[in-house]
Formats: sequence, C-alpha cells, structure tokens
Amino acid sequence: MELNETVKWSIDDMLQISLAEPDDFLKVKETLTRIGVASQKDNTLFQSCHILQKRGLYYIVHFKELFLLDGKISSLEIGDLARRNTIAQLLSDWNLIEIISKPEKFECAPMREIKIISYKEKNVWNLVPKYNIGKK
Repeated sequence: MELNETVKWSIDDMLQISLAEPDDFLKVKETLTRIGVASQKDNTLFQSCHILQKRGLYYIVHFKELFLLDGKISSLEIGDLARRNTIAQLLSDWNLIEIISKPEKFECAPMREIKIISYKEKNVWNLVPKYNIGKK
C-alpha cells in the first residue's frame, strides 16, 4: 500500500483509548496541540490529531477523520493514519493514554514525519489546528 493512497474509512477504524484519570483529557488535548507537521520557514506547526470524547468513550483521531465524521469530503490517506498511530503510541509511551482498540492494520509513521514542540518552546511557534472541535 502507498502512504498517499486514499483510505476507505469507517467509524470502526477509529483508535479508541482510555485515560488513567479524567483530568488527563485536558493534558492530552494540550499535548496534541504541540504535535504535528511543521513548516520550518515560519515556525508553524499544523496539529495532526485531536482527542475526541463520544458517549463516554475516548478516541485519538486525525483531523481528516473529524471531517469524515462531519459528513464532509476528506482525502484521508494511509500516511495520515500512520501518523495518528505514531502519535497515539507516543502518548501511550508517555503514560498519558492507554490504547484500547487498534485497527487491524496498525502501521506507524517514522518519527521524522512528526514534529513535537516542547511546552517551553510553544510560545515561539504558531500552533495551528486544521479542525476545531465544537465550532461550526
């Protein structure tokens, strides 16, 4: 499979997680604002993933998955899901989440495709979400 191949996506492909503590939702949400794809020329980071809570369940979702959930057209590609999986695995390694259900094909992207901004550096970066949860 090619990384830029468009995915035939369904809700079953979402990555379900659990949180150790309810307060961890905000920690994960803030951490995700500092992980994504960077444009070095103007210090802009485009946030790749979000934490989503639906009916008491939690998910790590790529922003393109959120467009699909909204019924919008989205070009979700295998590489997007691989980046989501890598980011979720990082959050798990940092003990911020536990991955509950992995999709059948849980491929991860190389770390060189993902930029992580430290909390100390966040003020010198322009952090840009590609999707705003709860805003029409």
